[in-house]
Amino acid sequence: MSKMADTGMVPVFYHKDATMAKEVVKACYEGGVRAFEFTNRGDFAHEVFAEVVKFAAKECPEMAMGVGTVVDPGTAALYIQLGANFVVGPLYNPEIARVCNRRLIPYIPGCGSVSEVGTAQEAGCDVCKLFPGDVLGTKLVKGMLAPMPWSKLMVTGGVEPTKENLTSWIKAGVYCVGMGSKLFPKEVIESGDFVIISAKCEEALGDIAEARRS
Repeated sequence: MSKMADTGMVPVFYHKDATMAKEVVKACYEGGVRAFEFTNRGDFAHEVFAEVVKFAAKECPEMAMGVGTVVDPGTAALYIQLGANFVVGPLYNPEIARVCNRRLIPYIPGCGSVSEVGTAQEAGCDVCKLFPGDVLGTKLVKGMLAPMPWSKLMVTGGVEPTKENLTSWIKAGVYCVGMGSKLFPKEVIESGDFVIISAKCEEALGDIAEARRS
């Protein structure tokens, strides 16, 4: 959680090829990223994650590796066993909270309303994900923080690696942002030009830091 707070950004990525996933994690790390969400979306995704976690432990020692798109407690338990440092979901499932709390692993559930965030907080979720961000918008962040200023909100969906977009979310009061496809253009991944990814991460983190200072 401290890594999310310090950097302000969590890349969200999945690839069926473990070698490619490792390269992306390394590129993000070199760009300053310290918390990375590997999404549980493809067949045998957990096997890829297992390889990437071991790689990151050696090559990216300060990286907190988490798993996303988790909707049931069994999947959460599986990834925790494989080394996940945090668990993220598109929705809130109280049974996942129980599994994560038992191991003191942060659970960041997807929420779309003040009541959902409040319910998740009661279950021990210190950080809640506002999703989808492009639908809910910055006004919801501002409106929610007014009566619940203690809330730590991570927004995912609708986040872009541009100064204008990132500044709007930071100024609204988010704890951090989650960013996927916009940070990893398909053509860049296919070309294997990972230097571009490092540069994008570095620039995005710089924009977030600047927005916080101002």
